[in-house]
Amino acid sequence: MSETGGPEHDYEPVPGLPARLPEGEYILWQGAPTSAAVARRVMKTRWIAVYFGVLVLWNISAGVYDNRTPGEILFSSGALAILSMIGMGLLEAFAWGVQKTTLYTITNKRIVMRIGVALSATFNLPFARITAADMREGKNGIGDIALTLAPGDRLSWLIFWPHVRGFKNGALMPQLICLKDVAEVAKVLAKALADARPAATEAAVSAPADAQPHKDIIQAAE
Repeated sequence: MSETGGPEHDYEPVPGLPARLPEGEYILWQGAPTSAAVARRVMKTRWIAVYFGVLVLWNISAGVYDNRTPGEILFSSGALAILSMIGMGLLEAFAWGVQKTTLYTITNKRIVMRIGVALSATFNLPFARITAADMREGKNGIGDIALTLAPGDRLSWLIFWPHVRGFKNGALMPQLICLKDVAEVAKVLAKALADARPAATEAAVSAPADAQPHKDIIQAAE
């Protein structure tokens, strides 16, 4: 189990949770994205580095073609390289921020996502509103787990990005991103969902016809 956060989250009674868990609910797993994976998989820093490298080479070849002096070519190419490194540094810094400010929690009843680099927020996803979980494992056991929510639940791409996957049946999917040992996390979640399924089914059957399911996803602004 890992914990992340900083002084801005010191008010949390339990790391990653806006309030103490009620009686009978307990934490099964906590974790956060890895910054290196966020940089590579989400921010596409490798592709962007290649793009900047091509720009520098193009600038050098264009300078030679235009008969510019070696000093002029070196200056313009160096300036472009410096700007490229600054841009890459900002992307890496954002990836680091995602790791430091994110904490995912799986309990025996729900998933809690504390996310947000600039503006932190906590979202509760009850198992009763999760209809499926899709794991994608990449290299070194790092991967993502996307969650399919029940019809009627609506998410904001702007608020959830990068903790979100594209549309499925017209709806966004919240996603636990860039997790180490994602297969092990998926096993924990699968067992928790299976254990909670009878209760979730009972809750779904007993819900009134005019219920508004999107209200089950509770945001606690931080």
